[in-house]
Amino acid sequence: MSKPPSNITAALSQVKQDTPIYLVGLGHGATHWVIATFYFLLPFMARDLGLSYVEAGLFASIFSVASFGANFISGPVVDMTGRRVLWQVVSLLIGAVAIFLMGNASLFFVLVICMVFIGASNNLWHPAAISYLSIRYPERRGFVLSIHALGANLGDAVAPVVMAPVLAALSWRTTMEASVVVPLVVVVLLLCFVGRTGRKGAKVDAHDAAPSIGLKDYLSGVGALLKNRAVMVLCCMSGFRNMAQMGLLVFLPLYLANEMELPPFQMALALFAFQASGLIAAPLAGIWSDKVGRRPLIVGGLGLTTVMLLLITLIDNPTVFVAGISVLGFGLFAIRPVVHSWLMDMTPPHMGGTATSVLFGVQSAMTVFAPIIGGALADRYGLISAFYFLGVALLIANFLVLLIPKKVSG
Repeated sequence: MSKPPSNITAALSQVKQDTPIYLVGLGHGATHWVIATFYFLLPFMARDLGLSYVEAGLFASIFSVASFGANFISGPVVDMTGRRVLWQVVSLLIGAVAIFLMGNASLFFVLVICMVFIGASNNLWHPAAISYLSIRYPERRGFVLSIHALGANLGDAVAPVVMAPVLAALSWRTTMEASVVVPLVVVVLLLCFVGRTGRKGAKVDAHDAAPSIGLKDYLSGVGALLKNRAVMVLCCMSGFRNMAQMGLLVFLPLYLANEMELPPFQMALALFAFQASGLIAAPLAGIWSDKVGRRPLIVGGLGLTTVMLLLITLIDNPTVFVAGISVLGFGLFAIRPVVHSWLMDMTPPHMGGTATSVLFGVQSAMTVFAPIIGGALADRYGLISAFYFLGVALLIANFLVLLIPKKVSG
């Protein structure tokens, strides 16, 4: 039997090599599918349970608190065990179980507990996945982490559109229960096609996951990270950016449902437009940042996001408003993979998981009170005031970029 042409063999080899990039990106999408389903259903849950804007915003704060707490465990566990794929699978399973139980819960306290686990699962994912991709594909870090970020936008964008017809036929509770199918399917794919890599004790090189490290080396690495001015300023900048992102995820659905009075499917399409622009922005920004550096992309993305967030507060027409939030989403989500890539540029490979935990820990801590403050402003002055508050957070993020030392890579 004749051998296949060399170009076909090379193409198949490349596909095999790149499969983990897209499956891990899909896994990231599944974690965001869970939280996006919740945010999409939040107006209907709030209406059914009689929740105020502050109480609705409280769920996002609980998510941030749980994410912050998870960071004290997730980074050390990932770096000290080296089991990056395993922890990705565990993350998805926790999120799937939590959203399913939320759909069955009748007590507000139980809903809160479920939200805690969703937040914890979300931040267990990032240290495992980002460090895995960064180490396995170091020469294409910006690109592979943009695919990872693209997965998040895909989950955020598709969940409302897919769940809207389900909601039209069923209750918000049953819609939550049905949403678990996606993370469970992705778990199977990860175990079948990615799970054979990244195991503790496996042979490691520049194209595989990092090995586990000892406690002494780990603590030494943590100390170095916390003393690194560039890393800490980057984390704070990303925290203010994340305040805006979290606030938009909470208050956009409420604004579309309560102020613009859009029906569920039109609301889903509007949220899809906001997230879908990130599907274009993330890979473009990631690839470009590999060529021109991280700093210019972050400066440009933050500037565009700030301007658009302030402009949409002046728009009353639903069609124009959707167009505006599409441009807003383009700038907002272009920044995310570039921040992650820049952080990995500054961090030793064996500390990638912990550096990611530091980043997401700072982000979570800074976003704890943002939804509550935004909700309090919305209850007193109207929902549009919450958007002004988020705009201030973005202005501060713009300023902090200027404080990152220019001598660091990026």
